[in-house]
Amino acid sequence: MQRRSFLKKAAAGVAAGAIAAPAIAESQPTIQWRMAASWPKSLDTLFGGVDLIARRVAEMTGGKFQIRTFAAGEIVPALQVLDAVQSGTIEMGHTAAYYYFGKDPAFALGTAVPFGPNTRQSHAWWYFGGGAEAMAPLFKDHGCVALLAGNTTCQMAGWFRKEIKSVADLKGLKFRIGGMAGLVMAKLGAVPQLIGAPDIYPALEKGTIDAAEWVGPYDDEKLGLNKDAQYYYYPGFWEGCAMLHALVNEKKWNELPKEYQAALTAACGEVTAWMPAKYDVQNPIALRRMVAAGTKLRPFPKSVLEAAEKASYELYAELGARSPHWKRIYPEWKKFRDEQFLWFRVAESTYDNYAFNSKLGAGK
Repeated sequence: MQRRSFLKKAAAGVAAGAIAAPAIAESQPTIQWRMAASWPKSLDTLFGGVDLIARRVAEMTGGKFQIRTFAAGEIVPALQVLDAVQSGTIEMGHTAAYYYFGKDPAFALGTAVPFGPNTRQSHAWWYFGGGAEAMAPLFKDHGCVALLAGNTTCQMAGWFRKEIKSVADLKGLKFRIGGMAGLVMAKLGAVPQLIGAPDIYPALEKGTIDAAEWVGPYDDEKLGLNKDAQYYYYPGFWEGCAMLHALVNEKKWNELPKEYQAALTAACGEVTAWMPAKYDVQNPIALRRMVAAGTKLRPFPKSVLEAAEKASYELYAELGARSPHWKRIYPEWKKFRDEQFLWFRVAESTYDNYAFNSKLGAGK
C-alpha cells in the first residue's frame, strides 16, 4: 500500500511539474532581439558560436526569447559592432573588444595584448581574478554589458610572402593585424592595418597588404590566406588567447527578465567552453593539410620575439597617461598574469615541455 501511495504521489508531482513549466514560460514576455557579429558565416566556429548562443537561449526560455543572428556586413560592418550596440541599432553583438582599442586602449585587455595570459589564465582572470568587474566600467561608458562568450585560444602569427629572419625584415611591411598588437608592430617598423575578416583575403590578393594574421589554421584556410602567402609563422605572441564577448545594450539588458538574463549568461558560458574545444580539434587537421599542400611553417626568430616584448612593455608604460581605464586596470591585470605565469611554470609548463617533446610517446 505504501509503495502504491508513493507512486501515485510521484506521478502527481511529475504531472504538476509538466504543467508548471509551460505556465512559467507563458508568464514571461515574448522578446525578439538581433545580434550582429564581427564574423562572416563561412567561419563556422566563430559564427557557429553566435548561432549556438541564440539557439540555447531559445531552448532555455521555451522559445519566448528569440535572437536573430547576422554576419559581418549584414547589418553593420565587422568593426562597428560596439558602435551599433551602444547606439541601440542592435540589441547585442558578438565581437572582439580589442577592435575598439582606438576608442580606449583598455579595450584590448578584454581580448588579448602581446605577451598576455593564455586561454585558461584569461578565463581565470575574467571569472575569478576581478577581470569582469574591472572591465565593467569601461563597457558601461560605452553603453554596454559584456558577457564572456568564446575564445580562439593561442593564435598563429600569420602569413608572409617573404621569410622573417630578423626585425629588419619587418620594416615597411604592410601587415593586417588586430588590436593593440599593431602598435607594437609599428614600433618594430611594420605598417599595421586593421581589416575585418571578410576583407582580409581580397587585400592580400590585390597586394594592398604584404602579410596577414587572423586566427589559426582552420579559419585561415577557410579565408584562403594560404593561397597568396606561403610562409606561415608562429607563435602569435600578441594573442596567447583571444577572449570574445557578447556585448549587450545596457538599457536592453536591464529591461530583460532575470530569467532571460540568466539564460543568456549561461549560453555565453557554454560557448566559452565549446569554442576552444572545437578549435583544438580543427586546427591540427587543417595545419597538416596546408603543410602537405606546400605551406612553409616557420617559428619567429628569438630576436623578433625579444624586440617585440621590449616594445610591448614600453607601450604599456605609455598607455596609463592616455587612458584612465588602462591606468586603473593594467596594474592588477599584470599582477594576476605574473602570478599565473609562476604557477603554470611549476606544473603545466613542466609537464607540457616534457610530454610534448618526448620521443618515447611520439606516434604511439
